[in-house]
Amino acid sequence: MEIKLNRKIILATFMIGAFFAVLNETLLNIALTELMDVFGLSAPTVQWMATGFMLVMGVLMPISALLIQWFTTRQMFIGVMSVFLAGTVIAASAVNFPMLLTGRMIQAVGTGLLIPVIMNALLLLYEPEVRGRIMGTFGLVIMFAPAIGPTLSGVIVDWLGWRWLFITVIPFAVFSILFAVKYLQNVGEVTRPKADVLSIILSSIGIGGIVYGFSSAGEGGGGFASMEIIAIIGVSIASLIFFVFRQLKIEDPLLDVRVFAYKNYARGIIIFVIVIMAMFASEIVMPMYLQGPLGFSAKAAGLLLLPGALLNGLMSPVMGTLFDKFGPRKLIIPASLVLVAVMVFFSYINPSIPIWYFIFAYIILMLSVSAILMPAQTNALNELPKHLYPHGTAIANTLQPIGGALGVSIFVSIMSQGQENYLDDHSGAITNDLLNKAMTAGVHHAYWFAIALCVSTFVIALFVKKAIAPDFEPEEKES
Repeated sequence: MEIKLNRKIILATFMIGAFFAVLNETLLNIALTELMDVFGLSAPTVQWMATGFMLVMGVLMPISALLIQWFTTRQMFIGVMSVFLAGTVIAASAVNFPMLLTGRMIQAVGTGLLIPVIMNALLLLYEPEVRGRIMGTFGLVIMFAPAIGPTLSGVIVDWLGWRWLFITVIPFAVFSILFAVKYLQNVGEVTRPKADVLSIILSSIGIGGIVYGFSSAGEGGGGFASMEIIAIIGVSIASLIFFVFRQLKIEDPLLDVRVFAYKNYARGIIIFVIVIMAMFASEIVMPMYLQGPLGFSAKAAGLLLLPGALLNGLMSPVMGTLFDKFGPRKLIIPASLVLVAVMVFFSYINPSIPIWYFIFAYIILMLSVSAILMPAQTNALNELPKHLYPHGTAIANTLQPIGGALGVSIFVSIMSQGQENYLDDHSGAITNDLLNKAMTAGVHHAYWFAIALCVSTFVIALFVKKAIAPDFEPEEKES
C-alpha cells in the first residue's frame, strides 16, 4: 500500500519538536548563578550544566548517521523526543545537583540526535531547487530559539524560579510527541549497516575530548598552559586521526569522510566552521566587554545583544529564498566582506564609542552570519548523493560544537594574553581604569585573529560554486 507523504505536516512536526529542544540549550544559562546558591555549588561545578550538555551532544552527533540508517523516521523522532522529555521531567523534579545534572545530560541525548534526524529527512523530502527556503525556515527555529532563551530564562527565573525552566517545557514536549504519533510519516529507507564498535569508541574519545579540552581552556584555569588540557586535546586529536583512517578502510564507516572529496561540500563546511567560530566567540566576548569596560549589567548586556540575535534567526528564511534564486556566491562573497569590516570595527572598539554604534555593528555581524551559514551548509549538502546524506549532515552537526568550543577558547585565550601583556607593560597600582584598558587591548588582539579568519572565509568563498546535485527524486511516497 502506498501513502502520499504530506511534506507540510512533516515539516511542522519537526519544527515543533526542534524549537523546544534547541530552546533548552540556552534556557538555563542565566539560571546558573541561582543554582550555585540553591545547591551550594562552585562556578566550575555548575558550569557542567552547559559544558556537559555540549559535550554529550558532540559525542552523539557522529553516531546519528548510524542510527538514522537503523531506525525509521518515526522511531527516531518519537524516540529522541521521549528521551528529551524524560530528561526534562528528571531535571524538573531534581532534589539535588547530581539528579539535576543527570536530567540535563539526558536532555542533551535527545537534542543531540534530533537535529541530524530532521536535516536528513528534509534533504530526502525536498528538491535541491527549494532546499534553501526549507532549510531557512528550519533555520528560523534553530537560530531563533537559542536567541530568546536567555531573555525568557530571566523572566521565568525571576517570576517562578529555576525549576519552572523545565516544567514549562514538559507540556510542549508531550504535545510534540503526540503530534508526531498521529501525523509523522517515515522518510527514506532503513538499511541497517554494520556498527563498528571501535569507530564509536574512537569518535567518542576524539569528539568528547576536543569539546571538553577547548571548552575548559576557554573557561580559564590555566588555559592552554595546563598540561592536563594539552594532554586531553593531544589524545583527542590522535583518536580522531585513527578514526579517520579507520573510516577509509572499513566497509560500513560510522562517518563516511569521503564526503570531503566533493569540493563544494568541503569548501562549504570549512566556511561554516570558521563562521561558527567567529559567531560563538563573539557571543561570549561581547557580553564580557559590555559588562566590563562599558559597565552594563548581565541582563542589560543580554538585551543589547538581543536585536542582532533575533534578526539572525528571522532572516534565515529570507536568506534561504535568496539562495534558491541566486545561488551561494551572491550571498556568501559579499557577506564575507561585510563580516571582515565588522571584525575590523570590533578590533578598534573602546569605551568611548556610543553604544548605538556597538548595537548596530552586532546586528550587521549577525545578519552577515545569517547570509553565510545556511547558504554554505545547504550548498554543501546539495552536492552529495542521497546515500551520503546521513554522513554529510552528521559531520556538519558534529563540527558545530567543535567549532564553537574552538572559537571561544582561542578568542578568550588571545584576549586574556592581551590583557596580561598590557598590564605587564604598565607599572603602578592596578585601577579599574587600567583593567578596562587592558581588557580593551585584549579584545583588540582577539579580533585581529577574527579578521584573519574572516578574510580566509572570503578567499574560500571565491571558489564556491552552485552545487549540481546528483540525480534526485524527492520522497513522495512510502510503501
